[in-house]
Amino acid sequence: MSSSSLRVFRSPAGLVVEKQSQFHLLSGNSIDTLFTQANPAEWIETQISSSPEITPPSEWLSPIGTQEVWASGVTYLRSRNARMEESKDAGGGSFYDRVYAAERPEIFFKATPHRVIAPGGKMRLRSDSHWNVPEPELALAINSHGKIFGYTVANDLSSRDIEGENPLYLPQAKVWSDCCSLGPCILVAPSPAPETIIAMSISRSGSVAFEGATSLSQMKRTLPELAEWLWRDNHFPTGCFLLTGTGLVPPDQFTLASGDEIQISIPQIGTLINTIA
Repeated sequence: MSSSSLRVFRSPAGLVVEKQSQFHLLSGNSIDTLFTQANPAEWIETQISSSPEITPPSEWLSPIGTQEVWASGVTYLRSRNARMEESKDAGGGSFYDRVYAAERPEIFFKATPHRVIAPGGKMRLRSDSHWNVPEPELALAINSHGKIFGYTVANDLSSRDIEGENPLYLPQAKVWSDCCSLGPCILVAPSPAPETIIAMSISRSGSVAFEGATSLSQMKRTLPELAEWLWRDNHFPTGCFLLTGTGLVPPDQFTLASGDEIQISIPQIGTLINTIA
């Protein structure tokens, strides 16, 4: 980890910050307190100076308070191609081609906090879908002042057949109980380099069913650009998370099944692991 970066975790005991491999419990503070700071990095440094060093807890919760989770789509060429393919029978392919090239990005609502699953927790597939996939993404932590101050790993479960049937079904293809996971922490650091890798593996019955990787360099849009569009005519009193799209899509014949384990890794942030209920 860079000397200028901090990792913020949420544990049953409260907010925990890791700096240079030392863990500090920020007693009496919450994720919402962090997100409402004008300069979260400076605030954390101040808190660490008076916070005890602790042994890392055995359990981490998802690093979310009352924040909404929003998402961006068709930000990678691979995602555009996959979305066009899944919707070709419904005549929706041109929508994705057009939004990929348009000035305005696709931004949509993804989850409320109660729909977000903790690292190690079980996510759930829609019962009325037969084509479900994970979408590994970098998520932006944006404070109540509209500033990107941190980053985390996201698993944006999606029902490809529902969205492919009709683009107007996007909310049902994206939002349901236990449809999103964030974690294991928020990395408070400068913007990640374009060569930053996002890797995913899916295990089934002890064997690897899918694995692959992409990089942020494959994104068409910049991270500040996506954040700025989300904040147009929007207000988030305790900040928000914004998922930045996926460039890693399993083949069309693949769909998740009960018991599958999904691992998504981004350097410095860590690995987010979830299973399918």
